[in-house]
Amino acid sequence: MLTRTRFETRFAPYQQRLFGFAVAMTGDRDRARDLLHDCVARAAAARVRPADEPAFRAWLFTIMRNLWIDQLRAEERRSRAAETLSDAMAPIPVSLESMVVETFAVRQAFELLSHDHREVLALVDISGFSYQEAADLLSVPRGTVMSRISRARQALAGLLADDGSNVVPLARKTGQA
Repeated sequence: MLTRTRFETRFAPYQQRLFGFAVAMTGDRDRARDLLHDCVARAAAARVRPADEPAFRAWLFTIMRNLWIDQLRAEERRSRAAETLSDAMAPIPVSLESMVVETFAVRQAFELLSHDHREVLALVDISGFSYQEAADLLSVPRGTVMSRISRARQALAGLLADDGSNVVPLARKTGQA
């Protein structure tokens, strides 16, 4: 019982960041909740856990990433067709404020990025990992993370360019023919 309480105490500060990472990888809050649950179950069942907090945090994120990769591989084996972006996006009312529309545009553009770009942005920009921590989690050199993050940010900026040619419109402009 003491072990479970200790795990819950150590896990609590990372729960929201792990959930954010899961949402960034899956693009779906329900699926992200399931992924987070699987991560907690796997981590809680582990016989050995890292003692220091930075290693514990990295260990949790590694478990989540590996679970996600396993899920993707299972989906490929079953030849499950990928959902289109339009199926995943719910219609957005025209009356929403522009800030909300921009937020959805960023999310939509994020989903159009490659898996590697989404993953590195999720670790560094969303979850707050340093380049070195992200490199350790991804098992790549720090320079690779730096170049991936640079290319990912450029790709995201290109998708969000003012011409809007790469992103599906989220709301119709009123007053135009």
